[in-house]
Amino acid sequence: MVSPSSSPLTEPRLFRDRLSRVAEAARHADVDALLVAPGSDLRYLLGIDSGSFERLTALVVPSAPGRRPALVTPKLEEPGFAALDTTALGLDLVTWFDGESPYDLVLELVTRAGAPARLAVGDSMTAQHVLGLRAAAPGVEQVLAGAVIRQIRMRKSPEEIEALAEAGAAIDRVHARMAEWLRPGRSEAEVGADIAAAIVAEGHAEAEFVIVGSGPNGASPHHELSDRVIQPGDVVVVDIGGPTPAGYNSDCTRTYAVGEPADADVREVYAVLERAQRAAVDAVRPGVTAESVDAAAREVISAAGYGEFFVHRTGHGIGLDVHEEPYIVGGNGDVLEPGTTFSVEPGIYFPGRWGARIEDIVVVTETGVRRLNTGPRALTVLST
Repeated sequence: MVSPSSSPLTEPRLFRDRLSRVAEAARHADVDALLVAPGSDLRYLLGIDSGSFERLTALVVPSAPGRRPALVTPKLEEPGFAALDTTALGLDLVTWFDGESPYDLVLELVTRAGAPARLAVGDSMTAQHVLGLRAAAPGVEQVLAGAVIRQIRMRKSPEEIEALAEAGAAIDRVHARMAEWLRPGRSEAEVGADIAAAIVAEGHAEAEFVIVGSGPNGASPHHELSDRVIQPGDVVVVDIGGPTPAGYNSDCTRTYAVGEPADADVREVYAVLERAQRAAVDAVRPGVTAESVDAAAREVISAAGYGEFFVHRTGHGIGLDVHEEPYIVGGNGDVLEPGTTFSVEPGIYFPGRWGARIEDIVVVTETGVRRLNTGPRALTVLST
């Protein structure tokens, strides 16, 4: 359950600082305590990986100054947390037995600083536990903890940025090998299996996702691998990524042509896509909004007459989760700050024909932007 300590990203002082910061953020949000279920928020705050089951495990972070956080877990799960340095973390480990109410126990911990008015429950907490807490404290307002935690998670530390850079370099190495696997006569599933193995071989803990959208399947942004056999002239969208052993994710999309593209409009449309992606990346700097980056890509594609074929947001945040805040989409007025990391991935998709997407992970610097993927973005034509 407990992640190994082997880098600056797993030092207890890092997690103690994060616990202090989220407690302060909770105070500013008029929240009496954060209740964080197993998931990426718990990994961020304690560095532990634990499953979410019918028995409640939750981190309780009171917002009152001087109150210690506590990890509430079933007694039978306690051995799994033996490596957790509770002293260094300033954390209490509180257990409960089957037959007892974990929800009453959580409320007891929270009310030591006075009767609570608002509790923030983790975004990944199951309905079973949310409703159990509500039944235990029917007069207490519940809000989402993500609204409190995301402001801290969005702004990555230098160590987190370098972990993401390492993940980006590893996935770039996989894309650089695409000619080994992407050939006529092979199915998407066969190519995908080779790519998944290479993702691990190049330094990832696992392949979280592998999209190989060939020909008309490339017009489906989240296409699942299929038995379709790749044909000469196919345009193929390859979107791949996953976590490194440090827990931080890669996510990079490149578009390939297997020989000269069969459709006459591919090069012209792809040139528009390149300009759109470049415009969006160039728009990134401290102080701009997430929606303005989306608009920069969308304006280029719409001006060329392909606006209706750009069917998704321009990007998403990335870190311990592949998809996290901020979302680079119209209507999101979040102001980008140094340390914010996200994808820039405009696409153009023609249903029944072909599609294309270019995706890089970028980080907002003090003066502008840094790309964490450095591989070629041009349409790569593979020899057949």
